[in-house]
Amino acid sequence: MINKTYADLAWDRAAQLLAIDSPSGYTANAARWVKEAFEALGFAARITAKGGVVADLGGLDEKDGLLLEAHADTLGAMVAQIKGNGRLKLTALGGMSANNGEAENVRVYTRAGKIYEGTCQLCNASVHVNGDYATTQRSFDTVEVVLDQAVSSADETRKLGIEVGDIVCFDPRTRRTASGYLKSRFLDDKLSVGILLGFAKYLADNRIVPRRRVYVHVTVYEEVGHGGSASVPAGITEAISVDMGCVGEGLSCTERQVSICAKDSGGPYSYDVVGRLIAAAQATEADYAVDVYPHYGSDVEATLRSGADIRHGLIGAGVYASHGYERSHIDGVYNTLKVLCGYLGV
Repeated sequence: MINKTYADLAWDRAAQLLAIDSPSGYTANAARWVKEAFEALGFAARITAKGGVVADLGGLDEKDGLLLEAHADTLGAMVAQIKGNGRLKLTALGGMSANNGEAENVRVYTRAGKIYEGTCQLCNASVHVNGDYATTQRSFDTVEVVLDQAVSSADETRKLGIEVGDIVCFDPRTRRTASGYLKSRFLDDKLSVGILLGFAKYLADNRIVPRRRVYVHVTVYEEVGHGGSASVPAGITEAISVDMGCVGEGLSCTERQVSICAKDSGGPYSYDVVGRLIAAAQATEADYAVDVYPHYGSDVEATLRSGADIRHGLIGAGVYASHGYERSHIDGVYNTLKVLCGYLGV
């Protein structure tokens, strides 16, 4: 049985990856890190033409392969306009919300390789000046990036090398509490990449060769809907997204559990795969919940829509406040690892 030290290792790897900015469309550094992390464990890995990472965890039956999918791309923003006052209007990358981005520190990456700091603020953000502060609808039309540079015109900002199309990354503010809670932006889905690295470490340490061939695909366009739509290795009959488990009103999962998704906005997951995931949770005594997610889509659904003839499932550690400042727990990580081990019989 896998022990909890691999959950701690999974969090350590996730925290390292969370420190690498990687919103959709700007993921090369994160992908390189992921590739090298799997290679350091002794597994062959490659970067796809699309920019994701496929790692081969080995296994005997190449005609009944399992693909585990997670994603390293996150929410973020892009410079949409350099305003006359030198500040930056943004457009969202993925489902980034202006409400969640307001008052957050950001980094602006230029194409020349320079990085500038700033803050995403409501336009006219001083409460003592703006009488409409509390009632203003937050959107990317009403917030802006205030650069930590002495600029007051569009020309001055452009002289820094900042242009439309530059990437804007939000500070993840990653931390682990003494009580085991894991807090950060972008646990969706870097926490699951860490979990898959923890699982790979378990296989490597114990020289385990699974009965069926197992691949990992860490995708880089999940947040915009087409991450898992390519790069399915030959012989794959099933794919499981290891993504966040939803926590919220109307759902039973908590941050300390592994969530097994029966249905989301894209429809039901494979009845057979969901049943076997539940059986794996029970066999390994993992604390789990089965839920229906009302507003959710996953990599594995993109894989199906691309035409792959596979069965599909979705699991993940419970995550609260999704697409905001997210929270999970080390127990949820451990329970997810248990289900992966139980599903593969390792």
